[in-house]
Amino acid sequence: MGSIVLKSLSVLLGIFFLFVGTLKMSPVISKELHKDLRKDYVKYAKVFPLSKMIDFKVPAKWYRRAVGGTEVLSGVCLAFVPYRNVKQGANITLLMSHLLAVYTHYAAKDKFERMAPALVFLFMLAGRLVIDYQLRRKELAELLNLKLKNKNRKKITFPKLSSFLLKFLHINYCKDLF
Repeated sequence: MGSIVLKSLSVLLGIFFLFVGTLKMSPVISKELHKDLRKDYVKYAKVFPLSKMIDFKVPAKWYRRAVGGTEVLSGVCLAFVPYRNVKQGANITLLMSHLLAVYTHYAAKDKFERMAPALVFLFMLAGRLVIDYQLRRKELAELLNLKLKNKNRKKITFPKLSSFLLKFLHINYCKDLF
């Protein structure tokens, strides 16, 4: 991760999702917000996409906890884990989670004002993904150029002293024979 933009975006998004995920899982931060989220997830569990396909009703409590746990885990990975691939996995997980959130808001017929934060963070996560992709391409191009420069460079090797002396002696003494 070479960009200050990518680092700061990762840390800020990670801390945000750590906060929001904790809100969804427990009332430690705010009892009122947690209570509102519990009411909202009752509505969202009814429009969960797989519930119609597999004929399984997802309990609102477990749906809320699963989304919150995913956000907490991915937020910790984005903010504090130094490995690029782990951050990418967390970013893609959160991106899919927010696609689900946008669908859920739409299916539950929420107003745009309720859907807007999910859309904003969806676009921020997509932007982070694009920035990381561009940095990876740039780093790979620089690495490839460095390898090509080293490959095209002619190696200047100096002959060993023994082979130099043999050639010198051979040339000088062979002249005398002819």
